[in-house]
Amino acid sequence: MFAKLQALVLISSLVVSPVWAQPAGAPTLGAASAADLSPALERKLGEAIMEQGRRDPDYINDPDIEQYLNKMARKLAANAPGGAPDITAFGVRDPVINAFAMPGGFVGIYTGLIVATGDESELAGVLAHEIAHVAQRHIARGLTQQQQSGTIALASLAAALLAALIPGGGANLAVGLAAFGQAAAIEQQLGFSRDAEQEADRMGFEMLRKAGYDPNGMAVMFGRLMNAASLNEGRGGGVYASTHPLSIQRMTDMQNRITQLPLARYQASDEFWFVRAKSRVLQATDSKALRLAVEQLQEETRQTGAERSAQIAVRRAAAWYGLSLAALTSKDIRTATSALSQAQATIANSPYLDLQRIEIEFASKNPSAALGMSQSALKRWPDRRSFALCVAQALQLLGKDREAVAFLKEQVKRWPTEQPGFFQMLATTQDKLGDQVDARQNMATYYLLVGALPAAATQLQQARTLSKDFYMQSQIDVELNQLTKKIAENRRLLEKLK
Repeated sequence: MFAKLQALVLISSLVVSPVWAQPAGAPTLGAASAADLSPALERKLGEAIMEQGRRDPDYINDPDIEQYLNKMARKLAANAPGGAPDITAFGVRDPVINAFAMPGGFVGIYTGLIVATGDESELAGVLAHEIAHVAQRHIARGLTQQQQSGTIALASLAAALLAALIPGGGANLAVGLAAFGQAAAIEQQLGFSRDAEQEADRMGFEMLRKAGYDPNGMAVMFGRLMNAASLNEGRGGGVYASTHPLSIQRMTDMQNRITQLPLARYQASDEFWFVRAKSRVLQATDSKALRLAVEQLQEETRQTGAERSAQIAVRRAAAWYGLSLAALTSKDIRTATSALSQAQATIANSPYLDLQRIEIEFASKNPSAALGMSQSALKRWPDRRSFALCVAQALQLLGKDREAVAFLKEQVKRWPTEQPGFFQMLATTQDKLGDQVDARQNMATYYLLVGALPAAATQLQQARTLSKDFYMQSQIDVELNQLTKKIAENRRLLEKLK
């Protein structure tokens, strides 16, 4: 599934990548040369890959996980020495312990990695390392060297991505899967030198420290990953099938740096534990995996230790929350409700618990209760897009379509690019009310935001045909012209890779 993306994204494995020679196009220090992949083309390549990846079932389209990861990514990138490009972090449903950086500033985090981390600073340490690879343009330089050496994998990838720009191809999952397959060889050929990995470690360490995370998290995570690699040695498959001798040196380097820092207290967010619990359930895609997840969560409800009692309470509440999620996945509403009650009895203040209560009401086919709870939760947690989505969903289920349209229009003004689903919901509701022109325009915006440009153009063409208003047709013509130019520009950029 999303392992196809792993083959596509030129993985910068945190610990156990083989010791390849540094690509000639990737000097350890200094700015990228003019011969390297330009930042604009690199970003376009990353966007094209993401267009395909978003259609993969293992891409996690969860507003809470997305907001959490991107908040962490922005916080780290803001402290990158010399600055970093815009970073977009996203989750991948896969129990493999891994993370990867793609061209253009896109960073994927596997649920297996989130679950394996022992605290927030460990997760932040991995993300900081990947952002450092992006900031130093290690990926772009490696790609450039492949292009110069005549490697055909990049050309095949470009051809598959260009196919997605053909009318009708933008909404075709098979096109995306073809792109993943064509790119499989790239992962085997691109790697980072000892110097490049050390450079990413040191830059990541500084980002971690300056962003207010415990810098010891990076060293601790190295230890966890080394242990995971050792346990899986000789079993084949995955990035932890063999150890990486460099890992010990890198961990030692981090530990030496930590000893030079003054003692300090670091405040981790409670949200980490809820994201971790949710990730554990999301990656359990079959009954056996779900049973194992439940057993692990049950063990965590009995969490004890030397940590502050408040932190222990949060971890236990998050585990109960995970058990409620798991039960709801199995359509066991009674158990889900009971587990949620245990979580709420442990801590009283969490948007994740409020959201789970709403989801239980939806599952119980009680949209009226879900609407009231969603509206209250949105007032309490105004920055949570998940509650706005719940309000819109409840209004739709209750047949309050005009209220839903008015509400959704407010949300797209507030979050014009962050949540494409608002435009999709707005379009379906408008279509139901017979407002076919606006419906297709909003669906075009949805496709535009997720990168499916040909599909967006098709929606605009349909809107123009349906409209009888000259001024509206003229406006749509302008939008179509701009979109056509953008598609042509994308084609030209990708053609350079062939």
